[in-house]
Amino acid sequence: MKKNIYLILDNLRSAHNVGAIFRTADATRVKKIFLCGITPTPSEEKQGNRRVKKASVGADKFVKWSYVKNIKAKIEKLKKQGVSIVALEQTPESINYCQAKYNFPLALVIGNEIEGVGESVLKLADQKIEIPMYGKKNSLNVTTATGIALYKILEFTNPSV
Repeated sequence: MKKNIYLILDNLRSAHNVGAIFRTADATRVKKIFLCGITPTPSEEKQGNRRVKKASVGADKFVKWSYVKNIKAKIEKLKKQGVSIVALEQTPESINYCQAKYNFPLALVIGNEIEGVGESVLKLADQKIEIPMYGKKNSLNVTTATGIALYKILEFTNPSV
């Protein structure tokens, strides 16, 4: 049975990253992915979108998804349905993802590879979490960060998943 964990991809630009996130979503039993803004989708026949399908290695057939033009409206609708919105972003208000208290159902917002989660979206988040950085670059690839966060959330919900 799928957990009530959703992903919201906020203006990701890399079809490869989106496809890889589909694979991680399948592995972690994400209920649905919302692809927002410029995020490529697996359904269109543009070259970038074919790359999503290729990078997902078929996971796009198993993970429910939809394209959402207006991310803020989608988040507001999810909040009205009782979904907790968690943004994965380094901000002054962010807390360590290992110390977060997750409420379910939950939607994890993942931001653009360069700009991160948009400021207007961060304002709507119930919680902002970050993965501690110990190196000089202070960033991870969005796909890697998504996987780390999802597995911690699963561990939080049920260690035997």
